[in-house]
Amino acid sequence: MIQLLAKVGINGFFFCLIGMIVLAYFYPSLGTEQSILHLPQVAEYGVSLIFFFYGLKLNPEKLKAGLSNWRLHLVIQLTTFVLFPLIVLAIGSLFPVDTSSLLWLGVFYLAALPSTVSSSVVMVAIAGGNLPAAIFNASISSIIGVFITPIWMSGLLEQQDANFDVSHVIVRLSLEVLLPVVLGYFLHQKLGKWAERYNSTLRMFDQGVILLIVYTSFCESFAGNMFSGHSAAEIIQLGFWMLLFFLAVFGIMNLVSRWLHFTRPDCITVLFCGSKKSLVQGAVMGKVLFPNPVMLGVVLLPLMIYHALQLMVGSMIAQKMGRER
Repeated sequence: MIQLLAKVGINGFFFCLIGMIVLAYFYPSLGTEQSILHLPQVAEYGVSLIFFFYGLKLNPEKLKAGLSNWRLHLVIQLTTFVLFPLIVLAIGSLFPVDTSSLLWLGVFYLAALPSTVSSSVVMVAIAGGNLPAAIFNASISSIIGVFITPIWMSGLLEQQDANFDVSHVIVRLSLEVLLPVVLGYFLHQKLGKWAERYNSTLRMFDQGVILLIVYTSFCESFAGNMFSGHSAAEIIQLGFWMLLFFLAVFGIMNLVSRWLHFTRPDCITVLFCGSKKSLVQGAVMGKVLFPNPVMLGVVLLPLMIYHALQLMVGSMIAQKMGRER
């Protein structure tokens, strides 16, 4: 049973995410800015280490191997950074949605984020897709997102805060995210094998930092009573819409891949790299884009729901495709 649950994404990290929210609900004071533990500051240092280790694991040879198929890369990146936000904007204009709410802001933030790295590559491998192309696209998406995500968010955030400066956000993200990745990449020759040897340990460190960010974000939100206006029914309804969102993008990508006559491995890569959104990048960028920590927990909620769904549904689809090879 444990192995079956793990295959569909219901693993220890998933339950820990839920546990962090419960812990933040009962003990919000431990994770706020005023806490003597200074957990938000610890999380900020952990973020830079996450991306430094990520840079260490970037293999130049594998990246070069995925460079040639430009049509595939273009489709994936356009899906990630253009199709997702346009779908959300279309829904906001066609249906009676409260576009001033934090949950709506969170949904649009989810749409503007880059693709995830590890789960995309793993699912492409399980389903029998183009692995070098998956590694290339997942890696380049994280770098592009440092610039594209703040630009997408600037319009909405400027409406809420006239002092919002997108250039300041990009510079800060470049220092906290891009610079550690570049440093790690150039040290790959010396420390890459060490990073591969301790990959499981580094993954646990990554997950620990993300759990800390989620805990501190929800602590601030619960302490500020930001969830008081949202019922359980609204959260369940949000989960239903996030599931439809994932399936809609997955279906569109399948049609586009067939229309462009991609091979089966390339089609699989488009499906799994194009439909994912990164919880790591979302948590990291959220701390910069939303300087008010009380807001961040609510804004991250749609992303966390989508993250769980993309793991569960994506894993089941990947397993099915892998058996059909």
